[in-house]
Amino acid sequence: MILEVAANSVASALAAQAGGAGRVELCTALELGGLTPSHAQIALARERLRIPLFVLVRTRAGDFRYSDLECETMQRDIEACVALGCDGVVLGVLDAEGKIDMPRCRALIAAAGNMGVTFHRAFDLSRDPAQALEDIVALGCERILTSGAQASAPDGAARIRELVVQAAGRLTVMPGAGITAQNIAALAATGAHEFHASAKRQLTSGMQHRQPLLVDMEGGEWRSDVEQVRALVAALQAVARNPTGC
Repeated sequence: MILEVAANSVASALAAQAGGAGRVELCTALELGGLTPSHAQIALARERLRIPLFVLVRTRAGDFRYSDLECETMQRDIEACVALGCDGVVLGVLDAEGKIDMPRCRALIAAAGNMGVTFHRAFDLSRDPAQALEDIVALGCERILTSGAQASAPDGAARIRELVVQAAGRLTVMPGAGITAQNIAALAATGAHEFHASAKRQLTSGMQHRQPLLVDMEGGEWRSDVEQVRALVAALQAVARNPTGC
Protein backbone atom coordinates (compact mmCIF):
# COMPACT_ATOMS: atom_id res chain seq x y z
CA MET A 1 0.00 0.00 0.00
CA ILE A 2 1.55 3.29 -1.15
CA LEU A 3 0.31 6.83 -0.64
CA GLU A 4 1.37 9.38 -3.26
CA VAL A 5 0.85 13.00 -2.24
CA ALA A 6 0.08 15.68 -4.81
CA ALA A 7 2.34 18.40 -3.41
CA ASN A 8 1.77 21.93 -4.66
CA SER A 9 5.07 23.29 -3.32
CA VAL A 10 8.39 22.19 -1.89
CA ALA A 11 6.94 22.78 1.59
CA SER A 12 4.05 20.44 0.76
CA ALA A 13 6.50 17.83 -0.55
CA LEU A 14 8.46 17.95 2.69
CA ALA A 15 5.25 17.67 4.70
CA ALA A 16 4.30 14.61 2.64
CA GLN A 17 7.66 13.02 3.40
CA ALA A 18 7.39 13.84 7.12
CA GLY A 19 3.93 12.29 7.23
CA GLY A 20 5.11 8.98 5.77
CA ALA A 21 4.06 9.26 2.12
CA GLY A 22 5.70 6.81 -0.24
CA ARG A 23 6.01 9.17 -3.19
CA VAL A 24 5.46 12.81 -4.14
CA GLU A 25 3.87 14.16 -7.29
CA LEU A 26 5.17 17.73 -7.42
CA CYS A 27 2.96 20.27 -9.16
CA THR A 28 1.58 23.77 -8.78
CA ALA A 29 -1.90 25.29 -9.13
CA LEU A 30 -3.89 22.40 -7.70
CA GLU A 31 -7.00 24.57 -7.99
CA LEU A 32 -6.57 24.26 -11.78
CA GLY A 33 -6.03 20.52 -11.68
CA GLY A 34 -2.26 20.89 -11.40
CA LEU A 35 0.39 22.44 -13.64
CA THR A 36 4.14 21.97 -14.09
CA PRO A 37 6.15 23.46 -11.22
CA SER A 38 9.13 25.75 -11.79
CA HIS A 39 12.63 24.44 -12.44
CA ALA A 40 13.72 25.81 -9.06
CA GLN A 41 10.91 23.99 -7.22
CA ILE A 42 11.81 20.71 -8.91
CA ALA A 43 15.50 21.15 -8.13
CA LEU A 44 14.86 21.99 -4.46
CA ALA A 45 12.45 19.10 -4.04
CA ARG A 46 14.96 16.69 -5.59
CA GLU A 47 17.69 17.93 -3.26
CA ARG A 48 15.60 17.60 -0.11
CA LEU A 49 13.41 14.56 -0.64
CA ARG A 50 14.50 11.04 0.22
CA ILE A 51 11.34 9.48 -1.24
CA PRO A 52 10.62 9.13 -4.98
CA LEU A 53 9.77 12.34 -6.81
CA PHE A 54 7.47 12.44 -9.83
CA VAL A 55 6.75 15.76 -11.55
CA LEU A 56 3.49 16.74 -13.23
CA VAL A 57 4.07 17.82 -16.83
CA ARG A 58 1.08 19.92 -17.90
CA THR A 59 1.54 23.29 -19.56
CA ARG A 60 -1.91 24.78 -18.95
CA ALA A 61 -5.34 24.27 -17.47
CA GLY A 62 -8.20 23.00 -19.59
CA ASP A 63 -8.40 20.05 -21.94
CA PHE A 64 -5.63 17.61 -22.82
CA ARG A 65 -5.40 18.20 -26.58
CA TYR A 66 -2.10 19.98 -27.04
CA SER A 67 -0.47 21.88 -29.89
CA ASP A 68 2.98 21.13 -31.28
CA LEU A 69 4.37 24.08 -29.33
CA GLU A 70 2.82 22.84 -26.09
CA CYS A 71 4.21 19.36 -26.67
CA GLU A 72 7.66 20.81 -27.32
CA THR A 73 7.38 22.72 -24.05
CA MET A 74 6.41 19.55 -22.18
CA GLN A 75 9.25 17.62 -23.79
CA ARG A 76 11.75 20.20 -22.57
CA ASP A 77 10.23 20.08 -19.09
CA ILE A 78 10.68 16.31 -19.13
CA GLU A 79 14.28 16.67 -20.24
CA ALA A 80 14.85 19.05 -17.33
CA CYS A 81 13.42 16.44 -14.94
CA VAL A 82 15.83 13.87 -16.35
CA ALA A 83 18.76 16.23 -15.84
CA LEU A 84 17.71 16.95 -12.24
CA GLY A 85 17.51 13.26 -11.36
CA CYS A 86 13.76 12.95 -10.82
CA ASP A 87 12.28 9.49 -10.51
CA GLY A 88 9.40 10.01 -12.92
CA VAL A 89 6.95 12.27 -14.68
CA VAL A 90 3.17 12.44 -14.91
CA LEU A 91 1.74 13.20 -18.35
CA GLY A 92 -1.06 12.57 -20.82
CA VAL A 93 -2.25 13.74 -24.24
CA LEU A 94 -5.59 13.10 -25.98
CA ASP A 95 -6.62 13.71 -29.56
CA ALA A 96 -9.73 15.60 -30.62
CA GLU A 97 -11.79 12.38 -30.60
CA GLY A 98 -10.98 11.63 -26.98
CA LYS A 99 -8.51 8.85 -27.78
CA ILE A 100 -5.00 8.55 -26.41
CA ASP A 101 -2.74 10.54 -28.76
CA MET A 102 -0.23 7.75 -29.29
CA PRO A 103 2.37 9.61 -31.41
CA ARG A 104 2.59 12.58 -29.06
CA CYS A 105 2.61 10.40 -25.95
CA ARG A 106 5.35 8.21 -27.42
CA ALA A 107 7.54 11.26 -28.04
CA LEU A 108 7.09 12.51 -24.48
CA ILE A 109 7.72 9.07 -23.00
CA ALA A 110 10.86 8.69 -25.12
CA ALA A 111 12.14 11.97 -23.63
CA ALA A 112 11.62 10.49 -20.14
CA GLY A 113 14.24 7.82 -20.81
CA ASN A 114 14.58 5.55 -17.78
CA MET A 115 12.25 7.58 -15.57
CA GLY A 116 8.90 6.15 -14.57
CA VAL A 117 5.79 7.47 -16.29
CA THR A 118 2.31 7.91 -14.84
CA PHE A 119 -0.57 8.70 -17.20
CA HIS A 120 -2.62 11.36 -15.44
CA ARG A 121 -6.34 12.09 -15.31
CA ALA A 122 -6.52 12.89 -19.00
CA PHE A 123 -7.49 9.23 -18.88
CA ASP A 124 -10.78 10.19 -17.22
CA LEU A 125 -11.71 12.32 -20.22
CA SER A 126 -11.06 9.57 -22.77
CA ARG A 127 -13.91 8.32 -24.96
CA ASP A 128 -13.42 4.62 -24.18
CA PRO A 129 -11.65 3.93 -20.86
CA ALA A 130 -11.16 0.23 -21.59
CA GLN A 131 -9.41 0.94 -24.89
CA ALA A 132 -7.51 3.85 -23.35
CA LEU A 133 -6.10 1.52 -20.71
CA GLU A 134 -4.87 -0.88 -23.41
CA ASP A 135 -3.25 2.01 -25.28
CA ILE A 136 -1.53 3.21 -22.11
CA VAL A 137 -0.24 -0.31 -21.45
CA ALA A 138 1.14 -0.34 -25.00
CA LEU A 139 2.91 2.97 -24.34
CA GLY A 140 4.77 1.39 -21.43
CA CYS A 141 3.41 3.61 -18.65
CA GLU A 142 3.73 2.12 -15.18
CA ARG A 143 0.48 3.52 -13.77
CA ILE A 144 -2.73 5.40 -14.47
CA LEU A 145 -4.10 8.07 -12.13
CA THR A 146 -7.89 7.97 -12.25
CA SER A 147 -11.07 8.90 -10.45
CA GLY A 148 -12.95 6.28 -12.44
CA ALA A 149 -14.18 9.07 -14.77
CA GLN A 150 -16.21 10.57 -11.92
CA ALA A 151 -15.82 13.77 -9.90
CA SER A 152 -14.09 11.82 -7.13
CA ALA A 153 -12.51 8.41 -6.70
CA PRO A 154 -15.14 7.27 -4.17
CA ASP A 155 -17.83 8.06 -6.77
CA GLY A 156 -15.86 6.16 -9.40
CA ALA A 157 -15.01 3.14 -7.25
CA ALA A 158 -16.97 0.67 -9.37
CA ARG A 159 -15.14 1.72 -12.55
CA ILE A 160 -11.81 1.70 -10.73
CA ARG A 161 -12.46 -1.89 -9.68
CA GLU A 162 -13.12 -2.82 -13.32
CA LEU A 163 -9.92 -1.12 -14.43
CA VAL A 164 -7.86 -2.96 -11.81
CA VAL A 165 -9.24 -6.25 -13.10
CA GLN A 166 -8.59 -5.30 -16.73
CA ALA A 167 -5.05 -4.13 -16.00
CA ALA A 168 -4.27 -7.54 -14.47
CA GLY A 169 -0.94 -6.32 -13.10
CA ARG A 170 0.32 -4.92 -16.40
CA LEU A 171 0.27 -1.47 -14.82
CA THR A 172 -0.94 0.08 -11.59
CA VAL A 173 -4.38 1.69 -11.39
CA MET A 174 -4.04 4.47 -8.81
CA PRO A 175 -7.25 6.10 -7.51
CA GLY A 176 -7.09 9.85 -6.96
CA ALA A 177 -9.44 12.81 -6.26
CA GLY A 178 -11.39 13.26 -3.06
CA ILE A 179 -9.47 10.64 -1.07
CA THR A 180 -9.39 11.05 2.71
CA ALA A 181 -8.44 8.96 5.72
CA GLN A 182 -12.14 8.22 6.14
CA ASN A 183 -12.71 6.69 2.68
CA ILE A 184 -9.34 5.27 1.65
CA ALA A 185 -10.02 1.86 3.19
CA ALA A 186 -13.18 1.49 1.09
CA LEU A 187 -11.20 2.38 -2.02
CA ALA A 188 -8.67 -0.31 -1.15
CA ALA A 189 -11.51 -2.77 -1.70
CA THR A 190 -11.26 -1.98 -5.43
CA GLY A 191 -8.01 -3.95 -5.50
CA ALA A 192 -5.88 -0.82 -5.85
CA HIS A 193 -2.68 -0.65 -3.81
CA GLU A 194 -1.50 2.86 -4.64
CA PHE A 195 -3.51 5.99 -3.77
CA HIS A 196 -3.17 9.68 -4.61
CA ALA A 197 -4.24 12.55 -2.34
CA SER A 198 -3.28 16.16 -1.74
CA ALA A 199 -3.99 16.04 2.04
CA LYS A 200 -3.99 19.83 2.07
CA ARG A 201 -5.36 22.55 4.30
CA GLN A 202 -5.32 26.34 4.06
CA LEU A 203 -2.91 28.07 6.38
CA THR A 204 -3.78 31.28 8.16
CA SER A 205 -2.31 34.28 6.39
CA GLY A 206 0.44 36.10 8.24
CA MET A 207 -0.49 39.40 6.62
CA GLN A 208 -1.56 42.13 9.04
CA HIS A 209 -2.28 44.69 6.34
CA ARG A 210 -5.54 43.98 4.50
CA GLN A 211 -6.95 45.32 1.23
CA PRO A 212 -10.74 44.84 1.39
CA LEU A 213 -11.23 45.27 -2.37
CA LEU A 214 -8.82 42.42 -3.14
CA VAL A 215 -9.89 39.90 -0.52
CA ASP A 216 -9.64 37.00 -3.01
CA MET A 217 -5.86 37.56 -3.13
CA GLU A 218 -5.28 37.68 0.61
CA GLY A 219 -5.88 34.14 1.84
CA GLY A 220 -3.16 31.96 3.33
CA GLU A 221 -1.47 29.33 1.21
CA TRP A 222 -2.78 25.81 0.73
CA ARG A 223 -0.26 23.21 1.86
CA SER A 224 -0.17 19.46 2.36
CA ASP A 225 -0.62 18.77 6.06
CA VAL A 226 1.65 16.36 7.94
CA GLU A 227 -1.15 15.10 10.19
CA GLN A 228 -3.52 14.46 7.28
CA VAL A 229 -0.77 12.53 5.50
CA ARG A 230 -0.10 10.50 8.65
CA ALA A 231 -3.79 9.71 9.00
CA LEU A 232 -3.97 8.48 5.39
CA VAL A 233 -0.85 6.36 5.84
CA ALA A 234 -2.19 4.92 9.09
CA ALA A 235 -5.47 4.02 7.39
CA LEU A 236 -3.56 2.20 4.63
CA GLN A 237 -1.41 0.38 7.16
CA ALA A 238 -4.56 -0.78 8.93
CA VAL A 239 -5.89 -2.17 5.63
CA ALA A 240 -2.58 -3.93 4.98
CA ARG A 241 -2.67 -5.56 8.41
CA ASN A 242 -6.29 -6.64 8.05
CA PRO A 243 -7.20 -6.77 4.33
CA THR A 244 -10.42 -8.71 4.92
CA GLY A 245 -11.75 -6.19 7.44
CA CYS A 246 -12.46 -8.99 9.92
